[in-house]
Amino acid sequence: MIVLITGASAGFGEAMARRFVAGGHRVIAAARRAERLDGLREELGEALLPLAMDVTDVASISHGLDRLPGGWPSVDVLVNNAGLALGVEPAPRCSLADWTTMIDTNVKGLVTLTHALLPGMVARNSGLIVNIGSIAGNTPYPGGNVYGATKAFVAQFTRNLRAELVGTGVRATNLAPGLCGGTEFSKVRYHGDEAAAARVYEGTAPLTAADIADAVYWIASLPPHININHLEMMPTCQGYGSLVIKRSTPA
Repeated sequence: MIVLITGASAGFGEAMARRFVAGGHRVIAAARRAERLDGLREELGEALLPLAMDVTDVASISHGLDRLPGGWPSVDVLVNNAGLALGVEPAPRCSLADWTTMIDTNVKGLVTLTHALLPGMVARNSGLIVNIGSIAGNTPYPGGNVYGATKAFVAQFTRNLRAELVGTGVRATNLAPGLCGGTEFSKVRYHGDEAAAARVYEGTAPLTAADIADAVYWIASLPPHININHLEMMPTCQGYGSLVIKRSTPA
C-alpha cells in the first residue's frame, strides 16, 4: 500500500508516517520542511519517500506529484493532514491574513490534493481518502471562527465525496480529533507563544499524535467494503459544554 501524507514533517503527519512504515507500507511524506523529511528518510529507510510540497501552492502540488519516481504515483491512501489554526481572538479583532492562511491550507490544499489523486483511485476501483477534520467543525466555541468553519467544510466535503463515490470502490473518512497535545498545533495557533500554548494542556491528559496515527491506520486496514464516514475522538478529560448566555445587568 502506498500512502501519501501531507503535513508529514511533524505532529500527526510524522506519527502517521512512522505507523504506516512500521506496518510494512510505503509512505510519501509531503511537507514544506524538506530537512525534516530527509531526517525521517534517514531514520525509516527506503519505505519513506520525502516530497517537498506546499499545499497552499497549486504549482507546488502539481510539480511534486509530477516528479514522483516510478512505482510511487499510484497512491492507495491519501491522508489530507496538513492544516493549522491561527489565533484565538474574537472575529472582530482577528487578522485577515490568519483567516486566509487557514482557508488556503485547510480547505484549498485539501481539495487540490483530492482533485489530483481521486481520478486515479476511481480508475483503479480502489482507494481511501482520510481528511483530518476537528471537533471544531461541529462544535462552535469562542475564538474558533474561521478555523471551525474550515473544519466544517472538511466534514461536509467528505460527506459529499461519500455521496458521489458510492460503487466506485473509493472510500472517504473525516477524522475529527478533540484536544490533542504533544504537537506544534497550539504553538502555531498562539504565534509562537510557548507559555500560552502550554496552558492549553495544563492539568489534562490529551490525545497524542500516536493516537491519531493509530486511528488512521485502523481505518486504512479495514476490509475494502467498510467505510468509516466520520470518526470523532476526544480524550476522557474533554466533553461538551452548555450554550453561553449573556445576561443584562438589572437596572
